[in-house]
Amino acid sequence: MILEKGNLLVVDDTLDNLRLLSAMLSEQGYKVRKALNGQMALKTVSQVPPDVILLDINMTGINGYEVCQTLKDNHKTKEIPVIFISALDDILDKVKAFEVGGVDYICKPFQEEEVIARVENQLTIQRQKKQLQQEIKERKKTEQTLRVYLHAVSHDLRNPVLGMAMVLKNLLKKGRKENKPTIEMSNAVLEQIVASCDRQLNLINSLVETQQFEMGGVCLNCTPLDLFSLSQKLAAEWQPILKEHKGILDVLISPELPVVNGDSDRLWRVFENLLANALKHNPPGLKLTINAEVLTSQKSAFYTQKVIEKSSQDKRMVICILADDGVGMNSEQAENLFERYHRGDGAKKTLGLGLGLYLCRQIIEAHGGEIGVITNPNAGAKFWFTLPVFDSLKNTN
Repeated sequence: MILEKGNLLVVDDTLDNLRLLSAMLSEQGYKVRKALNGQMALKTVSQVPPDVILLDINMTGINGYEVCQTLKDNHKTKEIPVIFISALDDILDKVKAFEVGGVDYICKPFQEEEVIARVENQLTIQRQKKQLQQEIKERKKTEQTLRVYLHAVSHDLRNPVLGMAMVLKNLLKKGRKENKPTIEMSNAVLEQIVASCDRQLNLINSLVETQQFEMGGVCLNCTPLDLFSLSQKLAAEWQPILKEHKGILDVLISPELPVVNGDSDRLWRVFENLLANALKHNPPGLKLTINAEVLTSQKSAFYTQKVIEKSSQDKRMVICILADDGVGMNSEQAENLFERYHRGDGAKKTLGLGLGLYLCRQIIEAHGGEIGVITNPNAGAKFWFTLPVFDSLKNTN
């Protein structure tokens, strides 16, 4: 049995020529479809694009030149190679064939060996083009992954290191001021430093989990998560950074809030990225609040249609809100805020890669939630995201 080698379309308004050429190619293992005129050829191509078209020039109705020109004017069919077959052997006829987009030209009467060689040459070129496109796609994917890793090092790891460095610098200043050879450290401060080190280690470990960013996905380790406790720890660890920026953070999450089904390390990164961006793009003295509540249909309508769709899928959602009283943004600035490599305009110039909010979106969507922002110039910004409430029945093995 001869394996199928390619999908060809033969177009000729002379039935004998059409049968002869089709039989010749079919015997060589090609899948061959036939069209008796230009109009039929265009309809056939639109239904299932072939790998190569063998096209007669002199046909009644729409001639071969017109068929080829129509195909090349359509972005869906312009890459299909067209081999002209004609009894016209004048140089001007050949030149016109190439001008309208033909890739090769065979003169009638044709020889089987020549036809097969020219068809196979075009199929080889097509295979090489597809391979090259795939290699380019994989290379871009690798470059994007490297950028994500670089961002995690330069952005996510920077936050806990900066907080810990500030605590240690304050202790050193206090020791120098009191002229003491040793520095006393409270258990609370020591616990804060240890927590910061643990946070760094978790982030470093996440870098080696390359599969978390493959195909735009994130690998999660979801457990029942108390957002009240998480936000309290976050506020304590960020206190030194907030103090340097003269910022104030109020945590309004109720301890009675239902637990969510979430990955604490990934959600910590979301909160940190949102806090870091708020401080980075606003002048000192920023006031921030973190709140969360069970999402109702009335509140979902206020935020976004996507949340309505999510919240109607027989699962309860919690909405988390991080708001500030900063400079805000206009609608154009906010439109692509969560896209890869988008860098917002703010009060401070930065050299970031524009991956922080993109990663936030990836993490939240991996949890089954949505993320967005409500903002206006000089009216602050309200970043929100939704998370599913933990369902003990659905999450029991």
